Amino acid sequence: MADPGSTTVPDTPVGVVDRFVGFGHALREHGLPVGSDDVLNFCAAIAELSPGDPHDVYWGGRTTLVHRRDHLPVYDKVFRAYFLHVPTPPDKPTPAEHPAPQGSTGTLHIPDSEPGDEPGGDQPLVLGLQASSVEIEREKRFAACSEEELARLRRIMARIRLEPPRRRTRRQTHSRAGARIDIRRMARDAMRLSDVAPELRRIDRKERARPLVLILDVSGSMADHSRNLLQFAYSMRRAAQKVEVFCFGTRLTRITPALDRRNPDDAMSLAAARVLDWDGGTRIGASLDHFVRTWGRRGLSRGATVVICSDGLDRGGPRQLTESMEKLSRLSHRIIWMNPLIGNDVDAPPNTLGMLAAAPYIDELASGHDLASLERFAARLPTAGG
Repeated sequence: MADPGSTTVPDTPVGVVDRFVGFGHALREHGLPVGSDDVLNFCAAIAELSPGDPHDVYWGGRTTLVHRRDHLPVYDKVFRAYFLHVPTPPDKPTPAEHPAPQGSTGTLHIPDSEPGDEPGGDQPLVLGLQASSVEIEREKRFAACSEEELARLRRIMARIRLEPPRRRTRRQTHSRAGARIDIRRMARDAMRLSDVAPELRRIDRKERARPLVLILDVSGSMADHSRNLLQFAYSMRRAAQKVEVFCFGTRLTRITPALDRRNPDDAMSLAAARVLDWDGGTRIGASLDHFVRTWGRRGLSRGATVVICSDGLDRGGPRQLTESMEKLSRLSHRIIWMNPLIGNDVDAPPNTLGMLAAAPYIDELASGHDLASLERFAARLPTAGG
């Protein structure tokens, strides 16, 4: 169990709460009007963010504990002293010290302006928390990133706001911009209002989330991308419950229950433990055939958007892959193939035998070789349901 006075986040929630409550008390000692409700809002905001990320802590406190712009200098000074251990001037009271552990220093830049304002001179500060603000190149291929860079990319990936594909149902709902006039409601309004002309009412078809199925290739040829795509799948699963996730190398494994963990590291570890053929061979056709026979025909892929993440390097025969893709295309609404090998050139001709066999049944080809491509995919995902 971590020491509550350290700058790393303790394992116990009580220690985390005490630390953030102490920050509110430190602000109050320096003259800021911070009430108990403000501290509760601050703790609630951090619970939705990441207590180990200094940027989340800074902005969570800045939006909940600061009510006037002229309080920002005091807030920044207390934040530096309390979390970053930068000493305050001797003529002012110093908040309670919490020594930083050795070997956990980094750099955090506290902005001089609000987001969207003209940037000011940032002040580099020594940090004792668990993250670093080293610039992340979103267009750097995962295969070219170091382990430290990949860890930072996964933390950013976990914060991508994902929305599942949506579909229009047969049910109607009231809508101001609807295409049809709601005659029934207008007739009821006319009978109720008698001598007053009813307001124009419109209706439109309801929308609901379309099922999403992710099938991830975790074979040896995908070693540079499988972990990152699994993190992306975890973020999708956290965003919507109608998401099913499978992994395959030489066999298919359903890992959806393993991703239902609040801690992403626990979810990744449990998912990796369930996949027995991680970094092994590749049998795309056999794995997709197993999915269709075992899960697809049960209705799991009926009307769903299926995303297959693979480089198309298959040790099986192309005929089985073609037959499996043909069956899957009949069961699902749309098939999206994410291939990290193609980079940003999604219009390039198929570069492997597996991609050539699957191409006639792919509705959309996407990449997944860097963070920028995953962010673009997440942005257009809500409209991928058609």
